[in-house]
Amino acid sequence: MPAQFLPTACPHDCPSTCALEVERLAPDRIGKVRGAAENSYTAGVICAKVSRYAERVHSPDRLKTPLLRSGPKGSGQWTEIGWDEALDRIADAFLAAERTYGAEAVWPYFYAGTMGLVQRGAIQRLRHAKGYSRQTSTVCDTPANMGWLAGYGDIRGADPREMAESDLIVNWGGNPVATQVNVMTHVSRARKGRGAKLVTIDPYRTGTAEVSDLHLMLRPGTDGALACAVMHVLFRDGYADRAYLARLAAGTDRLEAHLATRTPEWAAGITGLTVAEIEEFARLYGTTKRSYLRIGYGLSRAHNGAAQVHAVSCLPVVTGAWQHKGGGALYCSSGIYKLDKTLSEGLDRLDTGVRSFDQSRIGAVLTGDPRDLTSGPPVTAMLIQNTNPVTICPDSNRVRQGFLREDLFVAVHEQFMTDTAKLADLVIPATTFLEHDDIYRGGGQMHILIGRKVIEPQFEARENHWVISEVARRVGAEHPGFGMTALEIIDAMLKASNLGDAATLTENRWIDAQPDFETSHFLNGFAHPDDKFRFAPDWAALGPYGGMPELPDHMPPGRDADAEHPFRLVTAPARQFLNTSFTETLTAQKREGRPTALIHPDDATGLGFADGDAVRLGNPQGSVVVHAKPFAGVPRGVVIVEGIWPNSAFVEGIGINSLTSPEPVPPAGGAAFHDTAVWMRAA
Repeated sequence: MPAQFLPTACPHDCPSTCALEVERLAPDRIGKVRGAAENSYTAGVICAKVSRYAERVHSPDRLKTPLLRSGPKGSGQWTEIGWDEALDRIADAFLAAERTYGAEAVWPYFYAGTMGLVQRGAIQRLRHAKGYSRQTSTVCDTPANMGWLAGYGDIRGADPREMAESDLIVNWGGNPVATQVNVMTHVSRARKGRGAKLVTIDPYRTGTAEVSDLHLMLRPGTDGALACAVMHVLFRDGYADRAYLARLAAGTDRLEAHLATRTPEWAAGITGLTVAEIEEFARLYGTTKRSYLRIGYGLSRAHNGAAQVHAVSCLPVVTGAWQHKGGGALYCSSGIYKLDKTLSEGLDRLDTGVRSFDQSRIGAVLTGDPRDLTSGPPVTAMLIQNTNPVTICPDSNRVRQGFLREDLFVAVHEQFMTDTAKLADLVIPATTFLEHDDIYRGGGQMHILIGRKVIEPQFEARENHWVISEVARRVGAEHPGFGMTALEIIDAMLKASNLGDAATLTENRWIDAQPDFETSHFLNGFAHPDDKFRFAPDWAALGPYGGMPELPDHMPPGRDADAEHPFRLVTAPARQFLNTSFTETLTAQKREGRPTALIHPDDATGLGFADGDAVRLGNPQGSVVVHAKPFAGVPRGVVIVEGIWPNSAFVEGIGINSLTSPEPVPPAGGAAFHDTAVWMRAA
């Protein structure tokens, strides 16, 4: 049949959630993938990863049929079986666990391999219908959410399209050139149309930093100190909007008094920046009313992450930038969507009395840590969708140890044979977003989008929703959603949310959910009972973990460098990967090369390392071997390893997250991926 382009949406864990157009060459084959030019945020621009999606969807390495383990765990010995047998085995394992220990011995585990609300949420419906152990999802955004909510009370912000109308865009803790390319589209419009400046604040010279007008290369985990010093200058030099603060902020006098000692000199000693750099940025920010602060996730992925996000988020409140179009800030827009997920996730069957495990502490859970099991039964059966915890979760050596338990049954529903799938008892093939129906919402933009099936499933792949419904039938779980198609659930969700229906959304392709200017900019008040921004948050109301600073401050990192572990490790995203997605495509592998440690040339010289030398990074949790690359765009005492590579990509088959800590980030948990201290020596 003739080629045609069909509309859909990107499902991956990226704030852009791009509107796409996919070339269908045949009922089961795609060609080109491009961004939708008519979408006001995507604006026809997508990342190289997704533009090459044909390489991924048609990869010869796609899982083709259900596989049953036929040798020891992790041996790579498999026997092909049929779908009915695979589903029966999952159900039998779940029922056996329930008979022996109770329903809480079953732990369905998922995350963000797809962000589609129906395909991602189906596993929640099964969990709630059966009373299986719940999951507290902390791997990605919990610290950042808490840091933003602490002051603002709701997760929304200035329309990201307003960046085109800004005079200053501050990219703090993100690398959109690699991880959210659409931000750069709107930055480019501001630079060309208004002569706007771009400032990047990041511990190393990323692709975004390279194209910025100013790069502040601070030490990891010191963003809060920089934010406090900037606010010190804003108050000191008359850049604070006192009328705005009097109307819409609580505790301004306490904040100003507290900041009196948080001088640029004080911050310079903590951040590694010069006093002149801090003063220059503070003046630039203070004198530019249309300043747009785009907060990324990087500064939140530390023990002090929530505190740092809160401190940084105070800046546009102090200057009153929220009053101006092109001013204010955005961390995430998830709060603007009012989609009713009761049906898709089975929220009408949710029992909050059922225990909930911290996703980031899967290693501790599976190895029986009493702090995590809370006097309950061990986990003896799991179904995993949309995630690869053996690679992505902290303390991965312990995670692997847990998966190797002989009394643990694990079924993995996946597109490729990931590190997690390799340790499973049963692997079943999953569809990509092009092979099923779903609905999506943006995190760094403002659209609700529908993604209708573009091609037929490859091989014997099955969608998440179908698999969950089939398992539910076999284990006796009851819920209306199990008897509906994905499209019927989308239709019901839209109607319950007063957002039309699936047919209308299919025709229109997306809904612009951005609130009006006053709401987006909190001009009618912040989302607290007194309508005021909180400089002194109620941290205890946000989570159980203490130790948070009462006012914005430098909160020490959890694992700072010391004499035995003199280097701070940052595990930043790689441009060609998205977490562990796309690590399986040859083009991405070739462009990234191999796991590499970026270290300052003086550190390399001091340790006797040359470019390409094998080096070992280690701490009490373990060690990994990578290859050194001297790089002047990183501070001394810092090592950057980009990308979450498969374990097999490392010299010894041990991945980078063997070094990262599973200790919860206060106040509500989270993973401190960038808060790791290591030693470094020749391998």
